[in-house]
Amino acid sequence: MDSSPHPYAALDPDTILTAVEALGLTSNGKLLALNSYENRVYQVGIEDAEPLVVKFYRPGRWSDEAILEEHGFAAELADHEIPVVAPLSVSGATLHYRQGFRYAVFPRRGGRSPELDDVDCRERLGRFIGRIHAVGASRRFAHRPTLGIAGFGDAPRQYLLEQGFIPAHLVIAYETLSRDLLASIRRCYDRAGTVGELRLHGDCHPGNILWTDAGAHFVDLDDCLRGPAIQDLWMLLSGSRGEMTLQLSDLLAGYEDFHELDRRELLLIEALRTLRMMNYAAWLARRWSDPAFPLAFPWFGSDRYWEEHVLALREQAAALDEPPLVA
Repeated sequence: MDSSPHPYAALDPDTILTAVEALGLTSNGKLLALNSYENRVYQVGIEDAEPLVVKFYRPGRWSDEAILEEHGFAAELADHEIPVVAPLSVSGATLHYRQGFRYAVFPRRGGRSPELDDVDCRERLGRFIGRIHAVGASRRFAHRPTLGIAGFGDAPRQYLLEQGFIPAHLVIAYETLSRDLLASIRRCYDRAGTVGELRLHGDCHPGNILWTDAGAHFVDLDDCLRGPAIQDLWMLLSGSRGEMTLQLSDLLAGYEDFHELDRRELLLIEALRTLRMMNYAAWLARRWSDPAFPLAFPWFGSDRYWEEHVLALREQAAALDEPPLVA
């Protein structure tokens, strides 16, 4: 394993505050690390003003063009009065550079988790996502990835098998099961046929939605990409099949006020869930040299983790054979 210091080792408090003040902002010295692992995100106090949130992008992950495309998408949504937290433009730029780091500054937004057991909340969320997708369908990304089986299934599987993260007694089980799952996922895509793709939030789980009395704030477009619309909806579904059917119906009741969903995409829900599970395990493995990851995910790499992961994937094998949800 590479023993050289991780790039984030150089991101100390002085570097963070200096980067903020290089933008002409005067910090009061108050600094709070926020819950983020892929990037490093901090709340920074500003003299005589509201605190700001500063995101330092993970070195080597995105090109400048891809980051600016994220910023442009957020700004486009904000211009349509969609409640997305977009980066602030400082001296005409949203992407800034300091001591080898790329960073952006955002307004601070508070809120609570959305009450997904509430019908009205689900319908309102559906409307917001429908508005996001109406804008997302208006043009294409040029530098962001496309959600697909190769990048989110084949590549993660190959990485895990080649890098030795899977315990020896589970390698054959994982190898055969993941192979069969990818074949089932391809059959789901074949049954759905050619479905449309648009610009997505990409990681639209409840943790990236801050709910207030006025409605939602969508945060963290770091994973925005191109893909089927259902990707931004299925992560808001949970529970039994009957419960998910009701939840989906409520979401679509609001969603389709602004954007129509191709019902063939319902065939992709469990396929996309499986791809996310496989990709998540590989994401942890790829980031294991970052000291923050062993501290935050100490269970990763244990026999128990991989036994439970294989079990969860076996459950997905059954889910992939079930009829799609009907809304």
